[in-house]
Amino acid sequence: MSFSSKIKSKYTPKRLAVKLNSKGEQFVVQGHPWVFSNNITKINDDAKSGDLAIIFSKNKNRVVGLGLYDANSPIRIKMLHSSYEKAEINAVFFQNKIKEAYSKRQPLLKTNTNSYRLLFGENDGFPGLIADVYANVLVVKIYSEIWLPYLESIIPSLQQTAQAETVVVRLSRSLEQSKAHKLENGEVVYGILENEVVEFVEHGVNFSANVIKGHKTGYFLDHRANRKQVGEWSKGKTVLDVFSYAGGFSVHALANGAKQVTSLDISKQALEIAIENGKLNSYSGTHKTIAGDAFAELKQLIKNNVTFDVVVIDPPSFAKQASEIDLAKKKYAQLAELGEQLTAKNGLLVLASCSSRVLADQFFEINHRTLSATKRSYKVVLKTGHDTDHPIGFPEGAYLKCGYYRFKG
Repeated sequence: MSFSSKIKSKYTPKRLAVKLNSKGEQFVVQGHPWVFSNNITKINDDAKSGDLAIIFSKNKNRVVGLGLYDANSPIRIKMLHSSYEKAEINAVFFQNKIKEAYSKRQPLLKTNTNSYRLLFGENDGFPGLIADVYANVLVVKIYSEIWLPYLESIIPSLQQTAQAETVVVRLSRSLEQSKAHKLENGEVVYGILENEVVEFVEHGVNFSANVIKGHKTGYFLDHRANRKQVGEWSKGKTVLDVFSYAGGFSVHALANGAKQVTSLDISKQALEIAIENGKLNSYSGTHKTIAGDAFAELKQLIKNNVTFDVVVIDPPSFAKQASEIDLAKKKYAQLAELGEQLTAKNGLLVLASCSSRVLADQFFEINHRTLSATKRSYKVVLKTGHDTDHPIGFPEGAYLKCGYYRFKG
């Protein structure tokens, strides 16, 4: 088996001498992975995406960091190495970073789990690059042209580390439209993919992901620990999984002996996948689905006086840009309010957010304020973040938060 010639880039990166203003230099020295265009005071005129930016200190002319130049982003330099120690950016450098990332995943891989995030972008030293493994299939999602000249050394190293039989490349929308490469979104660049739907195991529960057409790389791995926890607390219970997508929480609940599970999502196609994922496991409960807008459907359930022992509300990001933060906060408050009304006596309400712009403290405060206003007594059982294969390397890398609220009546 050999790698597709399409991962070989025609462009040979140049070395750029870069100087930053004080604020930019401070960020680099502190290990932050982003350098914005307005922090750059001096750089070569002919800089292109993928060029190696060598950042010199303002005063002493020492090298303080190395990064990749991105002509298409306000984050103009994505950092690879922030240190006064010398480093050579080559195949060995990337290989060592991949080995380091893989070693962090070992505790997870000792469980009955064969799906994991091998590279979590900036947090593992690969800004704008994600690598997820589903059983023997590796999916590499590329978000920036900066990586094109380096794929030839990075992808084989990822494949060997993950011992993957197949490698699929997924591209961001902007990269799909780029003329700097010959890759296609969903292209198999190594091995053979017999079926675009790949089955895998998550803490003993069977799932599947469409690695060609599914969101991101096919599935959302960051909530794995929360899905396991919800499953364990769902035995003999009725469960509502809101924004269920492919049924992550639903399937864990069914596999753990839930009496009845209702998956709610706007996408009928996602609900069909949720049903199929459920059937990959043996279960005795019933699996219902509701297709529709979550806010409208939750209000209808309340109107019908329906309640559930366990309610999980895990919406998509409501604040993809700064201007949406206030509206996102209102939506989280609204979901907490609706969720409380749907949670039965002594029931469990699980509220999650993946909006990085709404900080954990803010999200938990919204939930606290909203639930306290209901005059219903509750206890915060648990507050969680990302699973262990999503290590946090810088503040903006921490986007996922999840609160578990147990009502006392």
